[in-house]
Amino acid sequence: MSRLSPEVERRRRFATRTLPLALIAVVAFVVGAAVGTPGSPQKDAANAFARAWASKNFAAMYAELNDASRAAVSLAEFTAAYREAEQVATMEALRPGSAHDPGSSEGRTVVTVPLGVITVAFGRLEDELELPFAEGGVAWDPSLVFPGLNAGEKLANEIELAPRAAILASDGTPLAEGPADEREHPLGSAAIDVTGEVGMPSEEAMAKLVRHGFSAETPVGISGLEQAFNARLAGKPGGKLLAVGESGSPRVLAESEPEAGAPVKTTIDAALQETAVAALAGRAGGIAVLDAKNGDVRALAGQAFSAPQPPGSTFKIVTTTAALQKGLVSLDDEFEIVDGVNVGGRFISNANGEFCGGTFREAFAESCNADFAPLGPQIGNNALVGTAERFGFNSAPTLYSPRIVREVGPAESTIPEQIGEEIDLGVSAIGQGEVLATPLEMASVAQTIGNGGVREPTSIVNNKKLRPDAKPVRVMSKKIADELTELMVGVVTGGTGTAGAISQAQVAGKTGTAELGPKPGQENKENPEQIKDAWFSAFVPAGGAKLAIGVLLIEAEAAGGEVAAPAAAEVLSAGLG
Repeated sequence: MSRLSPEVERRRRFATRTLPLALIAVVAFVVGAAVGTPGSPQKDAANAFARAWASKNFAAMYAELNDASRAAVSLAEFTAAYREAEQVATMEALRPGSAHDPGSSEGRTVVTVPLGVITVAFGRLEDELELPFAEGGVAWDPSLVFPGLNAGEKLANEIELAPRAAILASDGTPLAEGPADEREHPLGSAAIDVTGEVGMPSEEAMAKLVRHGFSAETPVGISGLEQAFNARLAGKPGGKLLAVGESGSPRVLAESEPEAGAPVKTTIDAALQETAVAALAGRAGGIAVLDAKNGDVRALAGQAFSAPQPPGSTFKIVTTTAALQKGLVSLDDEFEIVDGVNVGGRFISNANGEFCGGTFREAFAESCNADFAPLGPQIGNNALVGTAERFGFNSAPTLYSPRIVREVGPAESTIPEQIGEEIDLGVSAIGQGEVLATPLEMASVAQTIGNGGVREPTSIVNNKKLRPDAKPVRVMSKKIADELTELMVGVVTGGTGTAGAISQAQVAGKTGTAELGPKPGQENKENPEQIKDAWFSAFVPAGGAKLAIGVLLIEAEAAGGEVAAPAAAEVLSAGLG
């Protein structure tokens, strides 16, 4: 065969080089029309899919699937698959980037979307999700529930928990320490009223905990400070996020070390806490002790800030404050000595039908219902309720930061905003009816008087970031606070609260006995024995208060002055040393 001349061969080579370039241009146009170009439907669909995922709009994600995929998996199954992946990955947020231009893989059109995944247990992951398209939509398969999974792989994890941190008294004494499943209380059961306990969470709480990397079998805080500060105490889990195939070793998608929990330092006086629990002596009720100057909680025993009860005559501190502020009474006003009074068409008797009265000082010392019930209508709804609210009623107790208070929801002491009829105002003025309080609230009432009329937040934590952000509230003038101090001293020196006296200093207090109805089996008797709650609210010393206390004994065997006042005296005496 003859060879071509050099010139002809040169032209032939040129022609064969240029022909493929022309063909490439044509092919590129055809392929671009087939798989999409910037702004193509596939790219737009991929961006929409990722944005919907970031906002957890699973229905919108599902709408981007093609008909075959929607026929293979229902919306409910699709949603469940993504929620399960979120839980396994402890995913907090998804941050999608902009989808790349469409390409092809294994004969399919594919759009790649960069994704940033923020997780609780495994840190932040940066990966890409390859979305395959066919027949007008996403050709979905289960590996698309998380970036980095290959076809046939499932998401799994290996969680490593952090050591649980301790709860400490104000001096650093451990109140609770050790692992969650072996929690120890060096003070014994005396500390549990403050720390609370760890245990198995409720179903509602469990779902949240699992999303944060805790297994369903992990004990968590279920009451008290263990519950309020569970996230801080438990720390942050770590471990490995895995892609598990049908065969072979799991692939590690991400891993991190657990972060140990941080301790919670409380305002609790360990010795005083033990004394308060001992004074309660296993009886139903609660004891709360506050620093009278700054309001910090020094001890909480029993139901000290839960299960509010009618405060009985301890509420007369609130009623007296309102009456003095409105100028309705003075300490030397004289009252008739009677055994009861008609208010709004109903007879309200003194305790045990006793006759009492005399000066307002004497009426307060002897806790004469006949003199205080009529003050309710005279004070009026707005002034009585407003005064109670300045003392802290109808507000959550300021034990922790607002966020923790919202999460835990400690019980409020309450008074109806609209009390209603004249008789209702009269009954409310003596701390019964629908008025409800906790020992913590009545300790705060006493603290306010002892602090010259200024109510301080009742924080139980020393850590600055965990403390309440509430400001002190001036409830009354110092003059009225001084008058109330004088009245409360009279209760302890010569009234119903003499059993609340201690040797170290003068106690200023107020007794209360709330009658809750006849005892079982005595409903039809003419003078049935009453179920009683016994109260005592006090501070000490009367001049320059250091401690304030609220004591409640539920269904007590006797009146407040007989059983609650001695319990308070025991605690206050120990607190002063």
